[in-house]
Formats: sequence, structure tokens, C-alpha cells
Amino acid sequence: MRWLVLDRPEVGNSVTRAMQRELIDNLTSASADPEIRAVVFTGTGERHFCTGPNLRDPNMRPSQDRIAGDAARILRTGSQAVVAALLDCDKPVICALNGVAAGVGASMVLACDLVVAVESARIIELFVRRGLAPDGGAAYLLTRKVPFNVAKRLVLFGEELSATEAHRIGLVNELVADHDELRDVVSEWAHRLASGPTRALAAAKMMLNQALDVDRASAFVSEALLVEQVANTSDVAEGVAAFTEKRDPRFQGR
Repeated sequence: MRWLVLDRPEVGNSVTRAMQRELIDNLTSASADPEIRAVVFTGTGERHFCTGPNLRDPNMRPSQDRIAGDAARILRTGSQAVVAALLDCDKPVICALNGVAAGVGASMVLACDLVVAVESARIIELFVRRGLAPDGGAAYLLTRKVPFNVAKRLVLFGEELSATEAHRIGLVNELVADHDELRDVVSEWAHRLASGPTRALAAAKMMLNQALDVDRASAFVSEALLVEQVANTSDVAEGVAAFTEKRDPRFQGR
């Protein structure tokens, strides 16, 4: 498995342009590497997961000259690209939410497949607090994860969501008491996923991510194609053999 750790606790694990590129590269290579069968995404420390972009990095903000299209380009190739890389990674991605996730940090949490959070963690859609429109896929992700009016309240008021409340409404899969338990639970989940039928998991992730964006006919076409691709994998043969032999399967991810 691969651990991706935001390691700038002195500045709230805020991300620079270089960090965004590294995240995208690592997620892309994880998809292509058969030896990596699960990804864990977290931050260093016990206070912050990610507080958003580090605006001290000149590559993270529009030019002082206000060149038309600057902000859109930075967003498209930065925060949006990271969120897309998390959504599109062939391997399941678990977020170990260790602290505050704000702005695009919250979007990165929502883009992960599973979220385990420590009770002290918080999710904050703080864009309006800075006079900004939501970015990093915030509106797209929220409206697919929570009831519509909950998404509006979080965005329009820039509200803070506790890990307990996020768990209650389904944004968080599992709530743990402290950071030691967080690492233990996430490690156990990651090992379970890494021991699974990797290609089948990738197909399932793709189907689920597409489900809210396409009509039934398109969903069924995509499903048939993905089932066909997975049907010839060694893991399917192993799964059938294990069933007939009444034993646990030993999937190799191939």
C-alpha cells in the first residue's frame, strides 16, 4: 500500500503547487503499479489534515497583474486536478482524517473513497469567510455526499462540521477516539483492501463514481464493459476456486 502524508504541520499542512504535483504523480503511479493495492491519505500532527492552499507560494495565487484566465488555470491544474486524481485513482483511497480539513482540504477528504476520522477533527467549507466562491470541486462533491440543503447550509454560511456530526450524516465512515486508534483502524482497513481483488475494486469504484452522473442506459453499458474486463482476471478464477473448495480466497490483485 502507499501512504500519502501532508507533512507541513507548522503551516496547517497547507499545500503548495509542488505538493499538488507530487500528490497527482503519486496517485497516478499508484494506479499503474500492481504492487500498490490501496492508498492512505493523511496529514502530520494532531491538529490539521489540510487548511487549504499555501498562499505564500506565488504559484498558488493569480498574478498581481490580474491576467485573464489566471485563476481558472491555477484551479484547473491544481486543486481540481488533485481532487480528480483522488476520484480517478484505480486503487481505493482511505482518508485518515487527523484534524481540521478546510477549504480544498475538505474537498480532498470528500474525494476519498472511505474516511476514518478522529473525534477532534473538523471539516470547514470556509470559502465564503474569505469572500471566495467554492472551488476544488466542493459543490460537486458535497451535493453527492449530503442532502442538498445541508450542502447549501455548509457552503453559504461557511459552517464548521464536527467529526461527530460528519459521521452522523454519513460523510465519515468511522469515528475513533484518538490518533493511535486512527492509525490502527486505517491500517487494518487498508490491509483488508490490499488483500482484495484489486481489479474488481477498481471497477466497483468507477461504477459508483459514475452512478450519479449518467443515465441508466449509460450506467448499464459501462457496467457490462467493466464486468467483461474483470471476468478474465486471475482473481476471479481464484474466487471461484475458493468458493468450490470452501476456503478463503487468496487474491493477488491481478
